Amino acid sequence: MKKIIYLALCSLLFVKCDTDQLHNLNINPQAVNQIDLNFLFSSALLGIASNGSSGDNRYIDWRTNIGMCGYAIQHLSTTSGGISPGDKYTDNGETRAAPFEMTYRDQLKNIAEVLKQTGKGGYDEGNKANMRNASRILRAWSYARLVDLYGNVPYTEANTGTAGLFFPKYDDGKAIYTDLLKELDEAAGALNAGDKDQASFAKADFVYKGDVTKWKRFAYSQMLRIAMRESDADAAQAATYVGKALAGGVMQSNDDNFYVPLATGPSQWTNQNGISRAFVPSDGGQPTYLSKTLIDALKGKDASTAADDDPRLMIFTGGIGFIRVSGNDITFQATDADPTHQKGMPNGKDQTDLNAIEGKTVDNDATYSKINAKLLQFDEPYMIQCYAEVEFLQAEAKIKNIGGVSGTDKEHYEKGVKAAMQMYTKNDASFSVSDAAVATYLTNYPYSSATGLEQIATQLWLNQYLNWYEAWANWRRLDLPKLTPTNHPSNITGGRIPVRLPYPSSEVAANPNLKTGGVSPDDYVTKVWWDKK
Repeated sequence: MKKIIYLALCSLLFVKCDTDQLHNLNINPQAVNQIDLNFLFSSALLGIASNGSSGDNRYIDWRTNIGMCGYAIQHLSTTSGGISPGDKYTDNGETRAAPFEMTYRDQLKNIAEVLKQTGKGGYDEGNKANMRNASRILRAWSYARLVDLYGNVPYTEANTGTAGLFFPKYDDGKAIYTDLLKELDEAAGALNAGDKDQASFAKADFVYKGDVTKWKRFAYSQMLRIAMRESDADAAQAATYVGKALAGGVMQSNDDNFYVPLATGPSQWTNQNGISRAFVPSDGGQPTYLSKTLIDALKGKDASTAADDDPRLMIFTGGIGFIRVSGNDITFQATDADPTHQKGMPNGKDQTDLNAIEGKTVDNDATYSKINAKLLQFDEPYMIQCYAEVEFLQAEAKIKNIGGVSGTDKEHYEKGVKAAMQMYTKNDASFSVSDAAVATYLTNYPYSSATGLEQIATQLWLNQYLNWYEAWANWRRLDLPKLTPTNHPSNITGGRIPVRLPYPSSEVAANPNLKTGGVSPDDYVTKVWWDKK
């Protein structure tokens, strides 16, 4: 059974009122003066998984993780437009706005309060050191996501509305990255299993249960991710922090993977997996067709046999058929689960285009492979970062001679492939991939340093299935694997795959600092600062 998370509002604690009657005249007796920081930290953890603590866990995944990233990266495909702008390179205001608006008002707001109250002058000053430093790590993760999506964003003046600053300035994306690396370095180094408030931290931390070693590994793995993301833009700084990350200790196995555990209740809009909820067909959800690009990459060279397929083919897809939802029960009714028959839908096509391609009126449900329903259960754990990614990044760093990586690029690549193929038992026990199956794949498709970067990039692309934010970021950074852009008549990018999210319309209209500090031109094809390919 997956752990049921219950963030009870009754955990809010109120401070006793001042007894001085004159002083009380200036105090709102209904105001909350002190909030349980355990509650805020747990809410922040829940928030980085679909922003679930804000009360609509599917919104950001439906609009952006899936609607832009999953389609643009050609893992998903659809004949529709609107809420799936990444397929045909169109514009959707909610897709642009969701990460910006929800990240600032959800996890970053909660984290800001934890840092404020455990800092100088706070009501918990000097206490909860591990919670404070874990919050800094979560904060770095959230800001890195915003920089990767938008470029320049509010940072130094963000979440300071209580001080009367309602229109924060925009900070340079590179400067933010530099500070995030420093924050991760300091926070990871300050984590201490002997902290006097460790028991309280462990109670609030429903991911690692207060395991300081795992939090350090998560922090240094983030550091490795950020450093490699800027490796084409600032090679010297990247090398410094790759070295720091490896010296500090990155993830060592799939046991270190950062999953946010989720549950079917008590609230479907808070506790359930937002990716799963975004695909619910009875709720008007996103289409669940997989892209031809993805299915072709997973199928072997010999179309007549599954022996040379990627073992993840029938993990990523449940086959051709129908996804059914009854209450909290999500099932797949397969009409064809033969691996050799799996077929992806081409990207950027209308239904008339598919009919022309297939030479008949196409029944999409009877023709194209769907996402595996076993990955879409409402209590599915939400992946934030995994060990396989860490190995692939080390393989890339070795090729680029960045940061003094030990071992060979081939060794790190093969460890990454093994971890990537064997990580899905967390989702369902039936997804077990044997060591022998991994070895067979590596024999059929051996690693070569001559093509190493493309192989690493392709495996990163596959490894970030469901975590399409990261798949999109790595593709933009490496321009690999080689994707063929679509050129639907309604596209607004000149037939180029989008490489950035424009700012929300509300921010453009309200914050005068965007004009001087934001990315310009503010469109889908202006690259963020680290995208140098």
